Amino acid sequence: MSLLVVGLSHRSAPVSVLERASLSTGAQLKLLQDTVAAEPAAEAAVLATCNRIELYADVDKFHAGVAELSTLLAQHSGVGLEELTPYLYVHYEDRAVHHLFSVACGLDSMVVGEGQILGQIKDSLARAQDLHTAGRLLNDLFQQALRVGKRAHSETGIDRAGQSLVTFGLEQLSAGAEVQQWARGKRALVIGAGSMSSLAAATLARAGVAEIVVANRTFERAERLAEILSEGDDTDVLARAVPMDSVPGELTRADVAVSCTGATGLVLTADAVVASVEGRTGAPAVADTAVRETAVREAGETPLPGAGSAADENCPLDLSSVSSVPSGFSVMGEAAVAGMDAATLEQHGAWAAGGTAVDRTRETGRSGPEADSELIGALAATATRVGRIPERRRPEPVVEVPRPEPVLFLLDLAMPRDVDAAVHRLAGVRLVDIESLADASADAPMAADVDMVRRIVADEVAAFGAAQRAAHITPTVVALRSMAADVVAGEIARLEGRLPGLDDKHRAEITQTVKRVVDKLLHAPTVRVKQLAAEPGGAGYADALRTLFDLDQETVASVSRAENSTTEKNRGPA
Repeated sequence: MSLLVVGLSHRSAPVSVLERASLSTGAQLKLLQDTVAAEPAAEAAVLATCNRIELYADVDKFHAGVAELSTLLAQHSGVGLEELTPYLYVHYEDRAVHHLFSVACGLDSMVVGEGQILGQIKDSLARAQDLHTAGRLLNDLFQQALRVGKRAHSETGIDRAGQSLVTFGLEQLSAGAEVQQWARGKRALVIGAGSMSSLAAATLARAGVAEIVVANRTFERAERLAEILSEGDDTDVLARAVPMDSVPGELTRADVAVSCTGATGLVLTADAVVASVEGRTGAPAVADTAVRETAVREAGETPLPGAGSAADENCPLDLSSVSSVPSGFSVMGEAAVAGMDAATLEQHGAWAAGGTAVDRTRETGRSGPEADSELIGALAATATRVGRIPERRRPEPVVEVPRPEPVLFLLDLAMPRDVDAAVHRLAGVRLVDIESLADASADAPMAADVDMVRRIVADEVAAFGAAQRAAHITPTVVALRSMAADVVAGEIARLEGRLPGLDDKHRAEITQTVKRVVDKLLHAPTVRVKQLAAEPGGAGYADALRTLFDLDQETVASVSRAENSTTEKNRGPA
């Protein structure tokens, strides 16, 4: 087994990179075809979801395989290889198996324990099977991954460790309130009619929304989803379908909108959201920064300059990392240097010594660039000793302006994004997208069930590896027994030439005796070699068997081809 996976996910890459690297269905099919056409790969499968893109292949060379798969991912995603490479991860052989099994159990999901990934793995296998890019290894691997995922959900409480992405997104929209209480009576707009949008619509219906409007580019699919929602036994929601060009008007009426389409561009621009909010409230929808600036002016306060202000002119450092420091700190003060290493602090001190002074008369009794340089030099010494600089003073009071209560809730589950990220800054709107979901789930607590699932994954990986190693030696064992049968047949033929008068009864008895002798001689070695081959490092036993019995390599290969052909005929998703 030479299984290789190259990919990127929400754990290795920022959402902005995942968004640009996302693959359409057509791009996935072309990637599969090009992968198996490449020299190192014999099989290929693509697992592409809203937060991961992974290419699985059976390769004959590791380094060549990594280079080829990385290049193909870059070509088909449209992201340059040099830009993409820092975010790629590579898993090989047992580590690759462990990774896919963990993914199937929801351990590697943005929301731990979510079960939607099983359907996505099944779809991935089906695409590879339809294109005949999945051979024996990937068929076995993906079908076993589906079984492992189902086992994890049935034998543990992993479902309690996390929810589906839809449920988690709605919980973020409700800002801690019970989703059912928050959703009750609201009007919902669902944009898209695929699996994720359908799940979102069903979840909203069960949560108690009063109405669901479904918009989709293919109107018939929107109608079908609306019909399913209306006929559901467990809800009494009103559902109707509209064409995509009705979205702006429906957004004005909606309280909550969920979007998950395959569009390559924005479905909802910031201007469209502003227009819907203004149409709903009659008041202009302004950015939060404008609200804060107005409140500060009304309070008669002047905000201090932050990073990026004129005070930073000619600064040799990149101070963008302190742009989130609350107003009340100087870019040349303690907040700007908190956490910097000693070398960086020394550079900052050198700049401060020749730059604009910060008035520290109240703190040091001295003023001017020299005082700042000495202070930062002292901080550098502290950093050398303790590793980082703690905050030295509390921020000066600033005007706290509460964000207005939202009148429109947006959940964007698409990758690339459907909703303009600028909507985050609009007052009166709450947007939750893949990026904010990743931030919210980063510190989610691990349940005890997660440890149980990890043990299941470890056991299943060991079992899968043993089965694959045992299967690897089977063609050699079959070839050995075939050679033995040929030897028996040849010796019986020679006996008949020497004893032409031998009757059928005695000939049959002699033939059976010779076969029993050969079978007994081969039984213990072939059983034992299968056991040894199943253990880690047991791949060499097949080579040893071929060498000891001088087996023809082409005979062994023909057995493998015959077995793969049988697997191909009998293949099918678990």
